[in-house]
Amino acid sequence: MLRAKNLVQLVIKSNLCTTGSVRTAEAMATLSKRGQVAVVTLKNPPLNVLSYPTRASIVQSIKEAEQDASVKSIVLCGSGRSFSAGADITEFANPDLVFKEPNLIEVTKAVEACSKPVVAVMHGTSLGGGVELALGCHYRLLHKAGKIGLPEVHIGLVPGATGTQKVPRVMSIPNAIDMITSGRHISAKEAHKMGIVDKVLEDDYMNEGVAFAESVANDPVGPRRVSQMPVKVDETTPMVFKVAYEKVAAKARGMYSPLFCVKAIEAATKASSFEEGLQMEKNIQTFLAVSEQTPALQYAFFGERAISKWSVPDGSTSYKTAKGQEVKSAAVIGAGTMGVGITMSMVLAGIPTYLTEQNQEYLEKGLKMVQGYLAHGVKQGRMSEDKAKQIFSLVRPTLSYDDLKDVDVVVEAVFENMALKKEIFKKLDGVCKPSAVLASNTSTLDIDEMASATTRPDKVMGMHFFSPAHIMKLLENIRGKDTSPETMATAMDLGKRMKKVSVLVGNCPGFVGNRMLAPYSKEAIFLLEEGALPHEVDQTLEDFGLAMGLCRMGDLAGLDIGYKSRKEFGFIQREGQDDFLRKGERYSPLSDWLVESGRLGQKTGKGFYNYGKPGGRKPEADPEVTQMIMDVSQKAGITRRHIPAQEILERCLYGLINEGFKCLEEQIASSDEDIDMIWLYGYGWPRHTGGPMYYAKNIVGLPKLLERILYYHFQHPNSPYWKPSQLLIDRVSEDHPHASKL
Repeated sequence: MLRAKNLVQLVIKSNLCTTGSVRTAEAMATLSKRGQVAVVTLKNPPLNVLSYPTRASIVQSIKEAEQDASVKSIVLCGSGRSFSAGADITEFANPDLVFKEPNLIEVTKAVEACSKPVVAVMHGTSLGGGVELALGCHYRLLHKAGKIGLPEVHIGLVPGATGTQKVPRVMSIPNAIDMITSGRHISAKEAHKMGIVDKVLEDDYMNEGVAFAESVANDPVGPRRVSQMPVKVDETTPMVFKVAYEKVAAKARGMYSPLFCVKAIEAATKASSFEEGLQMEKNIQTFLAVSEQTPALQYAFFGERAISKWSVPDGSTSYKTAKGQEVKSAAVIGAGTMGVGITMSMVLAGIPTYLTEQNQEYLEKGLKMVQGYLAHGVKQGRMSEDKAKQIFSLVRPTLSYDDLKDVDVVVEAVFENMALKKEIFKKLDGVCKPSAVLASNTSTLDIDEMASATTRPDKVMGMHFFSPAHIMKLLENIRGKDTSPETMATAMDLGKRMKKVSVLVGNCPGFVGNRMLAPYSKEAIFLLEEGALPHEVDQTLEDFGLAMGLCRMGDLAGLDIGYKSRKEFGFIQREGQDDFLRKGERYSPLSDWLVESGRLGQKTGKGFYNYGKPGGRKPEADPEVTQMIMDVSQKAGITRRHIPAQEILERCLYGLINEGFKCLEEQIASSDEDIDMIWLYGYGWPRHTGGPMYYAKNIVGLPKLLERILYYHFQHPNSPYWKPSQLLIDRVSEDHPHASKL
């Protein structure tokens, strides 16, 4: 494992060295004329990706326009809904296509070398190679609603078609670092302010773009060639990069590509020529392309798209033709943190939504939370005040279930108590129209038991949002045994409309995400009993790349949430029961002791850590917690020992992964991708390792994983999650037949 500081040194000191069938190049860029302006239009729907035929067509069209004496200037634009989404990522599997001449670098050079002014007229979302293509043009214009971005960092690469060398020539170095290392989409207004765009266009962007091209027809193109522009450096530049390496490394959490983006940009400031800097960009791209992180990141990229084609792993095919009903209005039961977040998700998607509470006081608190979220959005510049008012107008507060009689979907979001949830579902069943979908935001409880309180079990399912619900992208949709394919389709379509990463899973305690979280959480606490301290467990997990260690995550969420859940399932019963064995399993009361002593986490200022005050954010080790850990170890009869980081990592992650195989084995999850997307988007699993299932197969290796799971199974026989999954054994035995005898 590489800590952030060490990874910075790896990047700064590295001395990188360079060591099928093809489609016919049909015209995917057409040439037309508007007076003395030639218009080259990309026509590779739907996103005008820069596949080999498109690249060849662009070069040919530019050449023809340059040779036409009647043409004085050229507009390069895209058809459909965008200018260009960049490289054709499907070509990555075939390097012959990626590098087939003209490759993207050669295309940008051909455009830039044109003796007549070439104006990029961009609209929609222009990404990656599309932006690099525009940087080959002499002028860049962007429609006011358009956005641009260089997202290559998210698939483990740098903008490797001149992007890292040209962007710092048209904007400041700090802005270039931010744009390239974040991969974020930049608005037209911001792009113009930064300098990468020369003009923002209004709605009649094509006519305006042509008029601009006419206005610069006689201007020299030499000064407009970005490759010939100087990079703005001064005496502060070295410090800018020093700070950037440290800042980016802390955020990257072990991911290579953001730091190598910084290194490539730095090359632009140090190289004696554009070509020398471009060679360094190429060297970096070559290094990243063969690293283990790039295929993991590309797997994650495609995995997110794969799960949208959801399936039910029970052999039925009725889901294939199922169509969800249109959601014109919705309702949320409960105006607490989760209920308000779900309401925000609905209204941000343009869905009028009833927010329901049991009394006016709670309802008013919920409405104030909605207003606060919207005000924050305005303050951050994500929406105008008028837009915030329009969104808030979609919230319909009510104390009466009778107002919900015509809604299409209801999401119950009260606390985890089965009796209460069944009571609510029974009421909703009597009030809502027969076609309405009744969903629960439960994170652990039985969907089928809730459905039994209704006369429409086919219309009942779980919709497990993650907190904060209006920000977190994951939506875990849970099908009950009677849930109809149409209801599943409705939930999945609704998730997409709310811009969630929606995953369909089966019904069992904890479903997929929290079921896998359970062994992770238990092992972290057992490690504390056996010799580790909270900061040691958390540091190991964060060094691996997780967004937050288990103890810090518990403090952030509130330790009382897990306490209530354990109480619901009957684990917190002291009298006449061994504190360290519950229902035949090893059990630690440490988390219970923390809650019962008033240490609920950040909200009380104390949990596994001391935060100084309620709501504090900076965790400090607390001697009181250390003593509590020592006491629980002594009471359990455990002799404390030093626990190495590798054991911490294996025990926290391998039991979790084994449970993931059991989810597949029991058909709770449909695919490895389903599980990986749940953990990437719901639990902060490091994206550069692909997700727990990808990590197990491609980084750890399944034989080694099975070996270590067996080892811990013999060490801890009272922890059932260490019993190897039969599916894991079967997968290993495909390549290692002896494993089938286990």
